Amino acid sequence: MELTLLGTGTPEGLPRPDCPCAACATSLGENARAATALLVDGTLLLDLTPGAAFAAARAGHSLGGVRQVLLSHPHDGPAVEVPAGLPQPGRVPDGRELALLTGHRVRAVPMDAPGTGYAVTGPDGQRLLYLPPGAAPAGLETNGDTYAMVLADVVGRPDGLTKLRAVGAVGPTTDVIAVHLDHDVPPGPELRRRLAAAGARAVPDGTTLDVGVYEDVPDVPRRTLVLGGARSGKSVEAERRLEAFPDVLYVATGGSRNGDTEWASRVSAHRERRPGSWRTTETCDLVPLLAESGPPLLIDCLSLWLTDTMDSVNAWDDAEWAGGGERALRARVEELTAAVRNTRRTVVAVSNEVGSGIVPATASGRRYRDELGRLNAGFAAECEHVLLVVAGQALPLRA
Repeated sequence: MELTLLGTGTPEGLPRPDCPCAACATSLGENARAATALLVDGTLLLDLTPGAAFAAARAGHSLGGVRQVLLSHPHDGPAVEVPAGLPQPGRVPDGRELALLTGHRVRAVPMDAPGTGYAVTGPDGQRLLYLPPGAAPAGLETNGDTYAMVLADVVGRPDGLTKLRAVGAVGPTTDVIAVHLDHDVPPGPELRRRLAAAGARAVPDGTTLDVGVYEDVPDVPRRTLVLGGARSGKSVEAERRLEAFPDVLYVATGGSRNGDTEWASRVSAHRERRPGSWRTTETCDLVPLLAESGPPLLIDCLSLWLTDTMDSVNAWDDAEWAGGGERALRARVEELTAAVRNTRRTVVAVSNEVGSGIVPATASGRRYRDELGRLNAGFAAECEHVLLVVAGQALPLRA
């Protein structure tokens, strides 16, 4: 089954008309995107958009062989003119299947927002799933069928991928293509980086793909360390890296701090950001978690783990530090980094980067700063990806 993407942007296109934002200003050339429309084997058109015939011609195709046009979502604004020779667009009722004379079968998949998803099976048996903008599947059942290709609003609705992965519809070899791309993420390296974290990729308008042919599907890194200063956006970046995956275990190392209302407010804000399918555990006992098999871990954060560990060895007392506290702390850090090296789980960890500021005025403050720097360096050495977040911008240090 052959698929040509006539467009890969939102219904408004990218850049958006008259939008002065930085993402729109840089969405030029291959980064410019028309509204998403898919041409399947030259016979099935999913979503009719303005200029579809010209887009097909630029991609080396014609719409002359199209026998069915299906719409996936409500179209705002003036009705799109149907090019001469094309059948009138329609929609398939949720749960119903349409059989084409060409041997293609199209099943309508219910969504949790206005629109219809389409599962297309080609004459060769290959299967693709196309989801409308701003929507995720509803009422999925585990049936063991994995799609060869999924085209979805990965940036706007990453939870759609979460649901598909949870029921096995998206597997390790599924080619996930991001469509309905908007100006939420700057084009180029930042878009590619965010999509790769979700196991997805973007392609330029006019790209033709063979469904079921192996592509270089981005590998989600197994171990990632996200560094940053206070309010830099490091926790948001860490959460974003796992938001398209189900059954994440969020490991909170800060505890509840009973009576501290400001801390409780911070914890509540973090919880509200997390997908509902994630579980949370409050512990600093990280080594057993890393040794177990299970869902991905999001550890937030290593700096609070270090505080707890230094408390446990009484590292703040100079005499205790010199009499064995330093050795005990280093042994605990080495135990943790060894567990990271040997873990089979996907791990995203957050830590503060405090070594670039003012030198602390106290010996204990300097001791903590130094030990956190050593911990970050040791942990980073065991990670495939290391990021530094500054002013909400993620800078890859190792990727």
